[in-house]
Amino acid sequence: MTRERISATVSMLAIVVPLYAVTSAQAFAQDYGRMSCDELWYERNAIYAAKGYCFKTDRVRSVFGRGCFPPFGKLTRSETRRVNLIEQWERYYGCR
Repeated sequence: MTRERISATVSMLAIVVPLYAVTSAQAFAQDYGRMSCDELWYERNAIYAAKGYCFKTDRVRSVFGRGCFPPFGKLTRSETRRVNLIEQWERYYGCR
């Protein structure tokens, strides 16, 4: 592992670990760090789909359907933390 890669990883962990110190969230962080951009996209949208989010793009609708049922995408604190963590990994990898 190069010095730059180690530095980037340490920087990412400095953000992630304090925010998600719960053991289960740390397990998610490890899993998310191994996922591709497409896998991260799927995981993030699956959380919203399970909560009835009304999807707007053709890509997500083709995978999850239109959704739109109560609670219409309202996430719990835990789900919000998971989505935020996934989005951090997506930014880190330059996804989207």
